[in-house]
Amino acid sequence: MAKAMLSLQVQPYRMLKKSDAAAYCGLPAARFEMLCPVPAVAYPDGSRLWDVRDLDSWVDSLKTGAADSDDAILEKLG
Repeated sequence: MAKAMLSLQVQPYRMLKKSDAAAYCGLPAARFEMLCPVPAVAYPDGSRLWDVRDLDSWVDSLKTGAADSDDAILEKLG
């Protein structure tokens, strides 16, 4: 009987580095910030991380064809 190896990568974190956020969205890291309107969260130490929940909302809006405009995103941010 043949055996198959299954390799799964599970991201257990809520906040992602740029490269991980890009991979999560299926985008190249070099173009991620240009294509994704979700802003990074600035931490006190200067690091910038993306919230998985915000990325999920953005991707869901693309699927429904209701991608937010820049003005709508700014209004949501307050």
